[in-house]
Amino acid sequence: MYRFLLTPRWWGINVFVLLAIPFCVFMGSWQLSRFEARVNAHRTADKQVETARTEAARPLADLLPVDQATSGKRATVSGRYAKQLLVPGRQLDGHDGFYVLTLLRTDSGRALPVVRGWLPGRADASRAPAPPTGEVTVTGALQASETPGDNGVSAQGGLPSGQTAAISAASLVNLVPYPVYDAWITLDKADSGMTAVPATAPDNSGLDLKAFQNLGYTGEWFVFAGFVVFMWFRLLRREVEFARDAELGLVPDDEAGRPTAAV
Repeated sequence: MYRFLLTPRWWGINVFVLLAIPFCVFMGSWQLSRFEARVNAHRTADKQVETARTEAARPLADLLPVDQATSGKRATVSGRYAKQLLVPGRQLDGHDGFYVLTLLRTDSGRALPVVRGWLPGRADASRAPAPPTGEVTVTGALQASETPGDNGVSAQGGLPSGQTAAISAASLVNLVPYPVYDAWITLDKADSGMTAVPATAPDNSGLDLKAFQNLGYTGEWFVFAGFVVFMWFRLLRREVEFARDAELGLVPDDEAGRPTAAV
């Protein structure tokens, strides 16, 4: 009855099943490992932000370029404040407001974007305190340049003069006549009655949509593996039933390949 398993058709089916199941299990396990890696990175990033608050500040040059290991670390740098901009559409503790961003010209000739604080309400330059004059030394949490459209960063264009949607060298270099560091810092203590902006975890280290996509793909691959097994057993059962019917003479000649027995 099971001689049909030796036919070329069933050899092909069996080879496909033997290859498909391990492949689905492998892909599901790989997606699960990606999710677990993001969970671990999320935990590490949260601990890193908390630990960085108590660490001694280091010179800015020692922490560049910004990566997952240096993001959130406390940096110190000296220079003179220059152009001031507003970053609208920023929330803090569930309230709408804006950042006050001032570029700090350093001895290197480049400028470092410094978020001096947050104010509630609509972005209004008249409400933003003027930066200190003369040589200053600032200390704050180092952050990577933002990418418009990611992590709540607005991709809005056509903002009024004196405003920028994202804190990034690519955005700011078009607004000032000098080079800008591919990084920024948020002050430990905000200036002039503003609220300090807390540091955030580095990109690709949180439980974002991509992390849960990995978890969803994990389930899909294991479902595919189960579906392959289910279909193999279903085909096997149908073939056995067909062979049994043929032996009983219940299958037409053109299907059974042999004369039907008289009923």
